[in-house]
Amino acid sequence: MLKIRLQRTGRTNDPSYRVVVTEHTNGPKSGRAVEVLGSYNPKSKERILDGERIKYWISKGAQASGTMHNMLISAGITSGKKVNVLPKKTVPKKEEVAEEKVPVEVKEEVAAEPKEEAVTENKEETAEASAQA
Repeated sequence: MLKIRLQRTGRTNDPSYRVVVTEHTNGPKSGRAVEVLGSYNPKSKERILDGERIKYWISKGAQASGTMHNMLISAGITSGKKVNVLPKKTVPKKEEVAEEKVPVEVKEEVAAEPKEEAVTENKEETAEASAQA
């Protein structure tokens, strides 16, 4: 599957990107791009995009990466909703939190009961030991 994505070309602490069409299995730094469609400089916010060629590759079945999808929408080349490209946080769901709280309370009650039994057993063992001595 072909992807339209960014390929970093800038040096250390000076990022700049190429907008390329490449096979999704190729690494981002491999340089084996099918076609270069533009460039992006995040420091100056300069975007150079070839809209006609991007539309052509999308019509041929190429998928834009999340960041490129949002960039194409903001540039007006494609239409649609932007997607959230930030990494997902592992926040527990409200249902899971409610389920976890119930067993914790039950565990505390269950844990409290054996401790009392253990204490009574220890008293009996102590009494038996003193009787045998």
